[in-house]
Amino acid sequence: MTITIEISRLPHGEGLPLPAYATPGAAGMDVVAAEDLDLMPGQRHAVATGFRLAIPDGYEIQVRPRSGLALKHGVSCPNTPGTIDSDYRGELKIIMINHGSEPFPVRRGERIAQLVPAAVTQASWAEVADLSDTARGHGGFGSTGR
Repeated sequence: MTITIEISRLPHGEGLPLPAYATPGAAGMDVVAAEDLDLMPGQRHAVATGFRLAIPDGYEIQVRPRSGLALKHGVSCPNTPGTIDSDYRGELKIIMINHGSEPFPVRRGERIAQLVPAAVTQASWAEVADLSDTARGHGGFGSTGR
């Protein structure tokens, strides 16, 4: 299934590629940085992408880290997956964090994250006095074994 997402370039996004799938079987579209910075160890930064989106109602875009950056440099997205809501119209920025021990250079045009469009199911609450029983019951963290 394919959906259409409207995209609008900002002035600092001119000349950059739009998010794109790197291979035919890719789940996420690579997105690139629209700014240069050095991400120091332990530092977080919302990296500009140079564009805005109009995501269709009933969908979100999930922001996920690139596995190569995580493995090779310890660079990730701290709120993974991040959610871009369908009613947000500001610039898409990618929150990045450097968990590594060395400064990580982020350069304009470099792939920094992946974008995955996903359908959204909204829910309503039904407040009740008691919940139905299950085999697990109140068992919490670690209750199902190692």
